[in-house]
Amino acid sequence: MSGRRWGGWPGVVAAGCTVLVVGLQGARPSASADVPPSPLYVTSGPLVQRLALSFDALVADIYWIRAIQHFGSTRRSRDPGKQYDQLYPLLDLVTTLDPDFNIAYRFGAIFLAEIYPEGPGRPDQALALLEKGFAARPDRWQYLQDIGFIHYWWLQDYEAAAGWFLRASQVPGASWWLETLAATTLTQGGNRDASRQLWQQLGADADHDWMRQEASRRLAQLDALDDVDRLGSIVDAYAARVGFPASWDEMVAAGLLPGTPVDPAGVPYALEAPTRSIDVSSSSPLFPLPGAPPTLPPVP
Repeated sequence: MSGRRWGGWPGVVAAGCTVLVVGLQGARPSASADVPPSPLYVTSGPLVQRLALSFDALVADIYWIRAIQHFGSTRRSRDPGKQYDQLYPLLDLVTTLDPDFNIAYRFGAIFLAEIYPEGPGRPDQALALLEKGFAARPDRWQYLQDIGFIHYWWLQDYEAAAGWFLRASQVPGASWWLETLAATTLTQGGNRDASRQLWQQLGADADHDWMRQEASRRLAQLDALDDVDRLGSIVDAYAARVGFPASWDEMVAAGLLPGTPVDPAGVPYALEAPTRSIDVSSSSPLFPLPGAPPTLPPVP
């Protein structure tokens, strides 16, 4: 929640009515235990503003909670056809009610861009949400930085990413490293080292623990990708002489590894003989690894 305060008897009435509606909505039975009930009951931002009786910030907090619930419950769902179809409308409502809801723009954009099935896989909606935020608060250069991250990490459009980083650098008060970041993105877009720099800067500049934790997770994923490349070379050399190993134990017995290799989260890597592949385990918090670009040699 954004920590806004409201007072007076009308505020209590408004809050009570809103919570009652939310409670009734959440009490509706769902068709399946794996499919959360739809959390959206009003789709028009202006209509919600009128119904909120001028307690826009309070109602925005409530809708923000519903957005998080929708994202979390859908992400955990085992339904193969699960949909995050209410996420963007909810976030749009939140930011219409409270155009200064910083967390809703920044976290919401990451939620929207996350690759399906871990998220809706809608970077286009993430960009729209951030652009809406910057239109409301043109002093928040972080929204332009985040647009650059969407282009870089999820769309792998490095030229566009560099352009947005440069634009962010021109906003008064912006961090000094953005202009350098724009140049690095143009010359080394796709290099994992450049990707590390992006996430390191995002984590260092984060204004909330969740964003710092997300940056740490992304950096760990990049380390895991390096591990997979290194392990792949060792396994390929062994397979050329003996055949593809059935397990890590076989590699350890051959003296090629000191023990079962684990990812940065401490979970053993998965070695799949049928598909001749190495990956993080599906039980690892780093799963699935992003379709991040390969390591490239440094630009001379």
